[in-house]
Amino acid sequence: MDFRLVDLSADEVAAQLAVVEPLTESVRALIDAVIRTEVPDDDLDDARRRIDAVTASLRAAQKPGSYGVPFTRDFTGMPWGNAAVGVRNAIAPPLRVDHHDDGTATARVRLGAAYEGPAGLVHGGISAMLLDQMLGEAASVGNGTPCFTGTLTVKYLRPTPLGDVDLRARTTGSEGRKVFVRAELCDADGPTVTAEGIMVSPRNLPSRDQIAKLRAATAADHDA
Repeated sequence: MDFRLVDLSADEVAAQLAVVEPLTESVRALIDAVIRTEVPDDDLDDARRRIDAVTASLRAAQKPGSYGVPFTRDFTGMPWGNAAVGVRNAIAPPLRVDHHDDGTATARVRLGAAYEGPAGLVHGGISAMLLDQMLGEAASVGNGTPCFTGTLTVKYLRPTPLGDVDLRARTTGSEGRKVFVRAELCDADGPTVTAEGIMVSPRNLPSRDQIAKLRAATAADHDA
């Protein structure tokens, strides 16, 4: 796992988000508009040319590879490219996950035309992705370190209509580096998809002592 730090304060992160989140939301709106538009072909062609020009301007300065998950100086993760929660990723709904004192993780999200599988229904793979994210959220916070998916079992109870859905996850136990988690996705009438997973802490994560040393070194560099 690539564990890297960026020297950003909470205020600096907030300033970046104030610019990035509206841009990503505009791209989400563009995706939805492209799916559902019925304008004439000439208008579509004109839109493509303008979109290509914007894309070229953004590629003028671009980092190689993926965005990754850097950590700020207070060790807050920035999974901004993540397909489920990424604030820079327009294909993410995105999930806004709340963590509670009892160890559960919850989220509510609207799934529109971009997430359709069967007509009017959420694609099963999207449901699985969102539940996988929720399992990881509950396990990682409960375990105190990031956890990756070891196994994922998804059960589809009935079709999920497009629209607002609620998700919740909770840990059910642990064994060494393994954390056992359950989650469900619900519409207004109750659960439509459930999931069980075993989440695993990677062996190569920094230990708590190493993280403490990194925190101290980062603070010292910032104060110098």
